Amino acid sequence: MRSKTILVKLMGLLAAVVLSAPLGARAQSSEIPAWLQAHVGEGDGQIAPVVLHRARALYFAKLREGAVRNPCYFAMDATRPNDMGPGHPGRRFYIVCEAQQSFRAIAAGHGGGRDLKGLANFENGRQCAKNFGNALDSKLTTGGAYVTGETKTSFKGLYRASAGRGAALVRSFIQFDGLGEAANARERAIGGHAAELLRNVCLLKAPGSPHADREGHVPFGDLVVYAGGRSNGCTSWSPEDAEQVVPIMNGNPTTLYLYPESEDIAAVAKAGQGSGRAYWNAFCLRQIGAPKFWSQQSLGPIIAQYERDHPAPPPQPLPLCKGRRAALQP
Repeated sequence: MRSKTILVKLMGLLAAVVLSAPLGARAQSSEIPAWLQAHVGEGDGQIAPVVLHRARALYFAKLREGAVRNPCYFAMDATRPNDMGPGHPGRRFYIVCEAQQSFRAIAAGHGGGRDLKGLANFENGRQCAKNFGNALDSKLTTGGAYVTGETKTSFKGLYRASAGRGAALVRSFIQFDGLGEAANARERAIGGHAAELLRNVCLLKAPGSPHADREGHVPFGDLVVYAGGRSNGCTSWSPEDAEQVVPIMNGNPTTLYLYPESEDIAAVAKAGQGSGRAYWNAFCLRQIGAPKFWSQQSLGPIIAQYERDHPAPPPQPLPLCKGRRAALQP
């Protein structure tokens, strides 16, 4: 009787532990749920098996650690094309909320890289990424495990909207903290944000604006939306998609798994898609020939040498807006 009583108490204690665990951790299974399995594949809007398996493993590991409690997690497959033609962005960034049985695939940009004339060319095209890396100032995407961090929202300036009036560009930036080869993400200021910026910026006289400086000036420029384009290594979304993605991350950390890692790149570069062990999007592999990973150890000194040979000019103050720009109604 005593052994039976002890057994009942142990079962009750085990049940309490299980029920106190996060819902996502309790729901974890080594097998992909049937509803999610329907989204697995290499077609448009689907997620490749290796990308999903690694993204789920990262998310549930961080749930068990208590590092995240967000019901959603993210993944990105940077081997897929970024641009499938006019009006057809490549959907390769994934939002997965298993508790709600929700899956969504959206577009996201990859790092443009750089062409250091005479030293190294690791520039990426608009459609497919060939070069990846974690070197400072490389403007390259780095694959691996990330946890989303704090949100910084900042005023970038005014731009011309309708009826000659100015609209404010206020953009949120989600900092990413990486693991392994992506561990220098914070040092590189790598994160996620809307693919929009201001170019040809001047200072507009707008003393009534809440954003005006002491002299009554506000930055003013031309709004450029580069969704479907390249980034400086960050993950960029269209402004419309960013409005959906940023609130999920804001103040509620979660995980992002970004494929490929350096080992995946090396495997594909050595054996190709036909090896049966290395995954790469077939369309982009035909476009790029073979991918390459540029590490901080190998590329860092080259970038440093180039910047010593080509020092940046001293910063110049923004010019005052003239002509039609100066007549903008803020």
